[in-house]
Amino acid sequence: MPRTLLAIGETMAMVAPVVAAPVADADEFLLDAGGAESNVAAHVAALGHRAVWFSRLGADALGRRIARQLTARGVDVSRVVYDETRRTGLYVKDPGNGVLYYRDGSAASALCELDAETVSFAGVDLLHVSGITAAISTSAASFLARVIERARAEGVQVSFDVNHRAPLWSAEVAAPALLDLARSADIVLVGRDEAETLWGTASARDARGLLSDVPELVVKDGSIGATVFTADDEVFEPALVVEVVEAVGAGDAFAGGYLAGRLSGDSLSDSLRAGHARAARTLRTTTDSIDEPAAAAPAAGIPRP
Repeated sequence: MPRTLLAIGETMAMVAPVVAAPVADADEFLLDAGGAESNVAAHVAALGHRAVWFSRLGADALGRRIARQLTARGVDVSRVVYDETRRTGLYVKDPGNGVLYYRDGSAASALCELDAETVSFAGVDLLHVSGITAAISTSAASFLARVIERARAEGVQVSFDVNHRAPLWSAEVAAPALLDLARSADIVLVGRDEAETLWGTASARDARGLLSDVPELVVKDGSIGATVFTADDEVFEPALVVEVVEAVGAGDAFAGGYLAGRLSGDSLSDSLRAGHARAARTLRTTTDSIDEPAAAAPAAGIPRP
């Protein structure tokens, strides 16, 4: 039986070369929706569950395009708030050189505690958030803390992907804030190297020692595999061997596959394998998504600003 995931966090317009070449040399580009939490929602929807995404978008062409593209991927965007005074954020993938962000003053950065009070958890089985929201503004950090608090008070499980973004805040500043957020969640996803950078934990088991009270901790170790720890189990599944085109978005794909498995009641091993399978698909493309560009998707049912 399908269950419902509510994903909350910023989605930006994403520009990427069609062929994995540096931006300075590429001839053709695609314009897509890209955001950690909405990426997870799209993967969960593709795997048969209901996925809802909440955030703020600018009341502009990019915001409307993002809503249309996410709708085409099966994500419910009916709760999105359109901001008349702030623009939609933008980022550019530059293969071989990282990512360029143009998000200062974005609509999502205006998320605040008042927004958290408007979020409905009716019918929601799992809330998914990430540490990116805590980094984009002080008000968004307050929003994130409050929305987690409300979800827990209403008996909704919370999934938290640490998602430390160094360009947004240093490890020294991020480490205590992200640790507190992780300890407030029911399911935590973190990269082994990410945990080492933030908290000095060199192994998956070291990370478990630091987050021993988290009911379900998933530690991802790149091309090696992923380990999930619960009160009773420690389960490892190796990653799939793939030829990597572009790595950005693979972590979101893994999270989507894993969480869809848990929503379905699958075993820890099967859920890890589902995460690896989704990540492998994303690693083979320059986009964050696993479908063709959705520029021509129908706009029916999308709320207008």
